[in-house]
Amino acid sequence: MPFLGGMTTLYVLASILLIGLIIFVFDKVSFVFTPLRVFFSTVVLPIILATILYYLLRPILRLLEKAHIKRGWGILIIFVGGIGLITLFVFLIFPFLKAQFTNLVEEFPTYFTKLTQDIDYFLSHSSIFASYYNDMNVNVSKFFDGSFANIGKTVGNTLGSVASGVSNFIGALTGIVLSIATVPFILFYLLKDGEKLPAVLVKMLPPRMRPDVKMILQDADRQISAYIQGQIIVAFCIGVMVSIGFFIIGMNYALLLGVIAMFTSVVPYLGAAIAITPAAIIALVSSPWMLVKLIVVWTVVQLIDGKFISPQVMGKSLKIHPITIIFVLLTSGSLFGVAGVILGIPGYAVLKVLVTHLFDLYKLRYNRYQPDALMHYDLTERMGDNDLKE
Repeated sequence: MPFLGGMTTLYVLASILLIGLIIFVFDKVSFVFTPLRVFFSTVVLPIILATILYYLLRPILRLLEKAHIKRGWGILIIFVGGIGLITLFVFLIFPFLKAQFTNLVEEFPTYFTKLTQDIDYFLSHSSIFASYYNDMNVNVSKFFDGSFANIGKTVGNTLGSVASGVSNFIGALTGIVLSIATVPFILFYLLKDGEKLPAVLVKMLPPRMRPDVKMILQDADRQISAYIQGQIIVAFCIGVMVSIGFFIIGMNYALLLGVIAMFTSVVPYLGAAIAITPAAIIALVSSPWMLVKLIVVWTVVQLIDGKFISPQVMGKSLKIHPITIIFVLLTSGSLFGVAGVILGIPGYAVLKVLVTHLFDLYKLRYNRYQPDALMHYDLTERMGDNDLKE
């Protein structure tokens, strides 16, 4: 088999076979890992939330330390400031957003019905497809009459079905509340000892592995930090610009739509489409001129974000192609739902760092590539590391 790679091919095939056998065996004894699965599913939510807050608050803590404030006092200042901001939001902004959200939920079926009827009138009277559309005998009024006439009965049946699972819902809600309640405690210890954690992990490894693992942890930390901090800043800027723009053009629910745009912009590309949908429906029902003004505002916001805010805040830290981002979002969303959509990109960034460094180590070990392909891999830094000298 020289033309197929000889013994190298046999080695690769045997390795794949052994990996498949290992997966098969572990699948048959998967019940052994049930406690671990329950443990990780329980702690993953507070750890993720605490980690996000840690990367958001770490720059503030470093600034306080530069101002000669001890770390403990700095953490106390951050916690007091955070509690103050949350209290301010709950008492000043939340009631207004709640009222707008309640009104929007109550009126959105009316907006949607009006929009559908206008489209039906346009297709049946004014469009070039009127004859074909009329031949289909589509009765929009009958559809809405039948749908909304039975809405009370449908809601009653739904509530009856949900009542049987109230205990499960309460159990899940209790678990979420307890998870969120543990976030401040995890965050405190991350802020207090988070800088020491990579060094502790590195010292647990053999000396020969320490430089490479240290470099991987540093790159992963830099990628996650840049993404979380940059994405939050960009989302906040988009929410502020959308709210101001909607206030200027006189759009209903301007502040609420701006908040929706802020939260959905955390998801690259897909978030913008999700945010503009309710705004476009409201604008189209209000008047065609309002839709034109909405398009102008949204275009200006996207241009400012794409040309000025995102390049300055995010930079090229992730270096991920837009098509790759879309594929990652679709795949992670299908596998893990909303959490996958939100965490898919930083997870991919960390995986990319790990795979890139492992591939660099492979090239160094087997010397199958030219040295100029390894320019970014600093050998002098690796060989001069104090841990390696030990």
